[in-house]
Amino acid sequence: MKRFSFILFLFLAPWVCSANQGRTDDSLKVLQDVNIEDFTNSLDSLLNKWYVQNTLRLNNQENDFYLASDSFTNPIFSDTIMMERLKSINCYVELSYNEIVQKFIDLYSIKRKRLVGIMMGLSDYYFPIFEEALDEYGVPHELKYLPIIESALNTQAVSRAGATGLWQFMYSTGRMYNLKINTFVDERRDPVLASRAAARYLSDLYKIYNDWPLAIAAYNCGPGNVNKAIKRSGKTSYWEIYNYLPRETRGYVPAFVAAVYVMNYYKDYNIVPVKIEYPISTDTLMLTQQVHFGQITAVLGLTPEIIRDLNPQYRKDIVPAVNDTLPLRLPSDYSLKFIGLQDSIFNYADSLYFKSFYAEVPNGKNRSISKPYTSSVKNGEEVVYVVRSGDNLGAIAQKYGVTVSQIKDWNGLNSNNIRVGQKLDIYSRKGKSQTTKTTATTQNNNESGGNSAQTSASTINTNNLVYYTVKSGDNFWSISQKFPGVTNTEIMEWNGITNARSLKPGQKLKIYKK
Repeated sequence: MKRFSFILFLFLAPWVCSANQGRTDDSLKVLQDVNIEDFTNSLDSLLNKWYVQNTLRLNNQENDFYLASDSFTNPIFSDTIMMERLKSINCYVELSYNEIVQKFIDLYSIKRKRLVGIMMGLSDYYFPIFEEALDEYGVPHELKYLPIIESALNTQAVSRAGATGLWQFMYSTGRMYNLKINTFVDERRDPVLASRAAARYLSDLYKIYNDWPLAIAAYNCGPGNVNKAIKRSGKTSYWEIYNYLPRETRGYVPAFVAAVYVMNYYKDYNIVPVKIEYPISTDTLMLTQQVHFGQITAVLGLTPEIIRDLNPQYRKDIVPAVNDTLPLRLPSDYSLKFIGLQDSIFNYADSLYFKSFYAEVPNGKNRSISKPYTSSVKNGEEVVYVVRSGDNLGAIAQKYGVTVSQIKDWNGLNSNNIRVGQKLDIYSRKGKSQTTKTTATTQNNNESGGNSAQTSASTINTNNLVYYTVKSGDNFWSISQKFPGVTNTEIMEWNGITNARSLKPGQKLKIYKK
């Protein structure tokens, strides 16, 4: 699949040798020949993830994490014991034992064993996803260990050759297996979709060779290179064609065997799985409308890091569900909140997160846009509303007692995107006197250059002024819910705020109660 192999912790080979002086070093040259730069980068990136760093802080391990080593107290088992253990593992894939495999077992189990513990902690989340996909295509479950040597279980892993995601798909192979890759979406990073594609690919490779070690080797370097090795050697098994394979692939199958072994016998090497602070329980919602991660965080109070790591396939922090149905994964305790507040989420500052595609024609000579037939009833007081900075359709609809769909229908809008200065026809249900006053004030303010806070103040009762102190986790929408009839846009206007994400704990806001 790619031109390199991610071999775990090879940069520690010198220490491994010193800690195991009883073993011969004849095969170490094989390890030194393998390119490990890409895996090292993936591992470093994984260790910088918020959930790993949070785990280290909670366990007070952040200072000694890199320095701690039990290499000199680690047990060393005889070759006979190692062979017997590999035979005892219930695995459909042939697990051969030799000196090369032993070297990889040493690398996994001796130095930086806590890093292995972290990946074992992450396996609680990822392995069920892998197993379900592998089972669907009849692939042995033991191949769930491949992403460990591929990407260190890092969804954002990208090699120098461009292989991406947990399963390290190249662009062409990903597209061949129907993974969507464009400006906004890269499904090679999606744990579920990429796992299904990898299972299909592995199944197809096994149909070619009818041998799992060869299929695994072909997954790494492509079937073309394996076929060349078979032709040049005249043999048909992995170890028989070993010396004819690309250099990086020679270490790939041994690394897989070692990963299977260590994952089954980690306790004998004093490896402790680290419980990762990660939302293991998640739900998947299917969206038919685009949404920005910022809108979700503002309304639900989730941190952006959680949403990004649960949805790594979205490159621009946007679920671009425009004329499409796309998944959004959330922690289970937030999925119902999203469903209940979805209108508020989709409408939250949408004009800030999504730029309008309406373009002004130079010299003020705008083309007229004909409005389509509108089915919404126009039985209210007609108001021409001029969009201000920070407005969104949800807040405008709430202000005039109508729905977002009605405003879109009356004005021929195909999306929730609006722009500052845009005029909207609204048929208000809140009464002539109120709407007329609001419209007149807005127009006068625009003409005089006054600010939006003054505009709102002219239409409210100053005797109802209260001050609200912003708390951690607050956003304009959640604050507005504490004051019946008050909208998030009004709070921003009253306080002269145009950036919906500028709230800070301790900040005092003026609120005019209704």
